[in-house]
Amino acid sequence: MKKLLFLGLLLSSCFIAAQAYPTFSNNNEIKFNAGLFIATSTVEGSYEYYLSEDTSFGGTVYFDNDATDYNGDFGIGANFRAYFGYQPRSGFFAEAFGLYYTGEDNEARDPLAFRDNEYSTVALGLGLGNKWATRSEKFTLEIHGGFGRNVNPEDFQDTFMYRAGLSVGFRF
Repeated sequence: MKKLLFLGLLLSSCFIAAQAYPTFSNNNEIKFNAGLFIATSTVEGSYEYYLSEDTSFGGTVYFDNDATDYNGDFGIGANFRAYFGYQPRSGFFAEAFGLYYTGEDNEARDPLAFRDNEYSTVALGLGLGNKWATRSEKFTLEIHGGFGRNVNPEDFQDTFMYRAGLSVGFRF
């Protein structure tokens, strides 16, 4: 009888798993930067994949009809985020990002000079923000801002660039 009880306990321990935190199944998130769209009519979409409860990596693509805007007319980039706080996958975060973007300079300093006013550059930077999620962990609201330095700026181009936004997202 004791052997049968011991065998039963041994087999049941194979099927029991205790976890300190719940497992999250929604590791993917898509976002639309509504704040940037309202302010400048730039369309920006982002994707974020959660590696754990407090880290993620993602990508951003944006389009703008005005090539002379502050960050050009097209951009694509990647970011890595670390979340701080008590709520998993939300709260205060810090990020490192890289961004490739193109644009056009609208000021011709010397009308007789022959130079190409179009540029393409790479920027590296850091950002901060905060993210809130619903109880169901399906919908998010995020506010963020960042500051970067262009790696290879043209002589007419700014050395520094910035990012900002108010994004709404959906996790799946």
